[in-house]
Parts: sequence; structure tokens; C-alpha cells
Amino acid sequence: MCLVYLAHDTISGAKVAIKILLPALINDRTAMARLRREAALGGKLAHPNVCHIIRLGETTAGFDYIVMPFLEGDLLCVRTARAGSLPLNVTAGFVGDMCAGLHIAHGFGIIHRDLKPENIMIVAAPDGSERAVVMDFSLATELHVSPEMQLTAAGVVVGTPEFMSPEQLCGEPLDPRSDIYSLAFMVYEMLTGQLPFEGPSQRDVMVARLKGASIPIRTKRPDLAIPVAVEQVLTKALAFDPARRYSTTLAFGQAFSRAARGSPPGVLDRSREILRRLVRRLLRRRA
Repeated sequence: MCLVYLAHDTISGAKVAIKILLPALINDRTAMARLRREAALGGKLAHPNVCHIIRLGETTAGFDYIVMPFLEGDLLCVRTARAGSLPLNVTAGFVGDMCAGLHIAHGFGIIHRDLKPENIMIVAAPDGSERAVVMDFSLATELHVSPEMQLTAAGVVVGTPEFMSPEQLCGEPLDPRSDIYSLAFMVYEMLTGQLPFEGPSQRDVMVARLKGASIPIRTKRPDLAIPVAVEQVLTKALAFDPARRYSTTLAFGQAFSRAARGSPPGVLDRSREILRRLVRRLLRRRA
């Protein structure tokens, strides 16, 4: 939909990216509205793991554009394709970053709707560390927005089918658990270099997603010795029924981090619950 230019901010001296609609879409009201929506939503999301929008502007010819920080690094799709698959510890770090960024978005009632490796940038810090940054909220939607303010009609599917949740493929209402599904889909590919469903065509893969459970990650790549706990976390996040998934990105990120470190998913949660029960018993006895 857009062209993106590398530019120099003459005031701050920083490199920035300027995004403008393709010439063929300049008179497309919906496309223009999406660009403005991206600016409005992205302007709220000041977080190291989200590519925020600096400002919305207009050229002398009357064309809207948005200004974003210039992020130098690799797209996640490039990194994964080059390596074939990513080590578990590296993946866990990026998962934590993406979950943190999406948690901020979800806190504002924003559902990304187009999570895919092409929309994640891996950025290097001066100390050599790396962080994952979630980009491109052009197809994002908001919870609790009146129907007349929505840019997508009910039942219409937008996004990248390859990484969509089942409910998004069906054009159903979405909540943060849809983004969690798409995120888990990406994580599966990061670890294996493959997708969690199989089929001779993209259509068959989508149909398989609507019919049953994903292929267990250790079945797909037994050579990688991925821990059982990691498989359990991804299986839960990729559940067909949103009610069976993690309810927040933070919960998913914490479970994945624990599993990657070797702790079974939910161990800390069960320990906290046992502790709470003991405290309640002690309080009742004192009463």
C-alpha cells in the first residue's frame, strides 16, 4: 500500500522513515483512512518494542504521510530464512520483546491483526544486544469502537492469511488472543523453520488450521531436542478455541520464558496458588 523513504530530520539530526501511500492509492479514501489510523494508533505506543509514529504530516500537494524512527537491523523473516531456525534462547528473548510491545498495544485496546515475520524488526543496540520491535499497525483494529468507526466491515477478512488465527480467517470479532495465536505461529517457525500446519497449498494449510490441532513441534523437528514444556506452551497458544489459549501476551511470554529455561509451564503459578491457600488457612485459624 505504501512507499517508505529513508530521510534526515533537519531539526534533530536523526534518521527517520517516511511512509506515504502509493500514487495509485492517493485518492482511495479507505487507504488514506488506514494511514491516518496507523498514525493515530502508533502515536499512542511509546515503547522500545513498538515502532511508534512520530507524527502525521501533509505534503504541499495534499498527500498525507507518517514519520517513524528509522530502525536499522534485520526483518525477522530475513533472520530466520538465513539461519534456517533460531536457537531457543535467542527466540525466547525475542518472544519476550514482542510480548512486551503487544501488551502495551492491547492495553490501549489495539489488536494488531497482521503479525508476521515481515512486520518484526530485529534491532541491534550499541552494546551488541538485540531487541525485537513490532511494526506496521496499518491493519490494526480497536476494541470497543462503534461499528461506524471501523474501517473493516463485519465478516470481512484483512491481514496475511498465512499467520491468521482461525477466528480471523472466519471474519469473526477479535480480541488479544488472536494476536497471541499469530505470535505463537511465528515462534513455531522461528524454532523450526517450518509452519505448524501442512498442506500442498496455502489454501490447504488454512483449511487444516480450521480443522484441527497444530503438529506438535517435537514431531515436526525431533532433531532439535526442543523441551516438552516449550511444546506444551506453543500447543496451548495455538489452540483452535481462543478460550483455551493464554489470555494475555504477558502470560504467554512468561510461560514461554519459563519453559525455555527448563521449568514446566505453570509451575510458578501453581506455587503461588499453594502459597495463597496456606496463607488463607493460617488467617482462618487465627480468626
